[in-house]
Amino acid sequence: MSGLKVAMVRVLKDEGVGGPYWQKGFFDHVLRGSESASEKWEYVRNNPVRAGLVKRAEDWPFWGQVHLLRSDEV
Repeated sequence: MSGLKVAMVRVLKDEGVGGPYWQKGFFDHVLRGSESASEKWEYVRNNPVRAGLVKRAEDWPFWGQVHLLRSDEV
């Protein structure tokens, strides 16, 4: 994650975009067997609604898809 942040800051600075660029710290979440991936996806998908950017998640133009990785693909 650190390498990605460094690379993005270089690009943003080259483009003249001022900082700050990142929140302090980094949090990732690994889904465990007892958790529901669909529940987590719905939570993330509804972030623009909670932020007041759109009325419905479907109205957000930048939402995508979840691509699941199997352990034998990594």
